Amino acid sequence: MAKRTYSVRYIAGEPAKRIQPTPVHMLGDSLPIGMPLFAAGETLDIVTWNIYKQQRPNWKMVLSELVDGRKLILLQEAQMSPELVSFAASHQLIADQVPALPFSAHPAGVMTLATSHPIYCCPLREKEPLLRLAKSALITVYPLPNGKQLMVANVHAINFSFGVDVYTKQLNKLGMHIGKHVGPVILAGDFNAWSRQRVNALKRFIRSVGLKEALYDLDLRTKAFGRPLDFIFYRGLKLNKSKVLQTDASDHNPIMTQFKLIK
Repeated sequence: MAKRTYSVRYIAGEPAKRIQPTPVHMLGDSLPIGMPLFAAGETLDIVTWNIYKQQRPNWKMVLSELVDGRKLILLQEAQMSPELVSFAASHQLIADQVPALPFSAHPAGVMTLATSHPIYCCPLREKEPLLRLAKSALITVYPLPNGKQLMVANVHAINFSFGVDVYTKQLNKLGMHIGKHVGPVILAGDFNAWSRQRVNALKRFIRSVGLKEALYDLDLRTKAFGRPLDFIFYRGLKLNKSKVLQTDASDHNPIMTQFKLIK
């Protein structure tokens, strides 16, 4: 893990706090007790969206609609601007971001917004082999009302590379955490699966960690070379419904899903 890999937590009324990676061996009984992500009997509503560094003027209007009633919001290419910090605070969301480029004034990277504190937080970064820019991922764990723990992996995958070696390496780092977690898992984000090689590598990985793919009646996901880029995978949960929202507020369309706990 790179020495400078860390996440930053933003909570309304508190200064931003740098969070060091939680060791993977802490997964399981070693994690602290926390407040459940949602109340017993409620559904788990989430959204994942590559927000394109908030470059489109209507991003905030669309994001306001997306966060309504949702417990988890997984963003990729989220630029940590004062406007986004203020947005998270106004919706009483805890925001954890991994700066892909940590030395920028307003760094962009994956960001997970949630209605409660994570009890485990592990940021990951992987450099693009050609551009030498970093792509980020964030693994967080939240208590559930049934006594189990939910692992959430928010991913922005390597984009430009020869072959799939580095792409597979990034996935395998996620797999190391997923494999050690006992309980439900959500893996979601922008996987940049624009080639047959990448799709096959992703499918092999998903099988190896025992996840299912969320499917859509009307698949409006953003595509490159005819292949969708954004995915939601899961285990230990029942998928109630899934939907893709078509929007011009980013160069990606957001995915919304609703899960129910399995007793």
